[in-house]
Amino acid sequence: MTKVITFKNRSVPVHYPSEQLTYMELLHNKLLEMEFNFDFRKKWKRIKSVEMIRDVAILQYSDGTKLYLEVC
Repeated sequence: MTKVITFKNRSVPVHYPSEQLTYMELLHNKLLEMEFNFDFRKKWKRIKSVEMIRDVAILQYSDGTKLYLEVC
């Protein structure tokens, strides 16, 4: 399934299996926690999409590189 998540005025599609809806809530909470982390906010501006694999969010940049973020 795909859901669009908004963080700091930037919307990004999040791809996740349908049975992992609780991890979407964990991702949302982690993004709220990272709200004042300015380094992460600069990285977020370059994110193209997010893929959720259990409790890990794989943030994919437009150039193909990935950033792994543990959300639990």
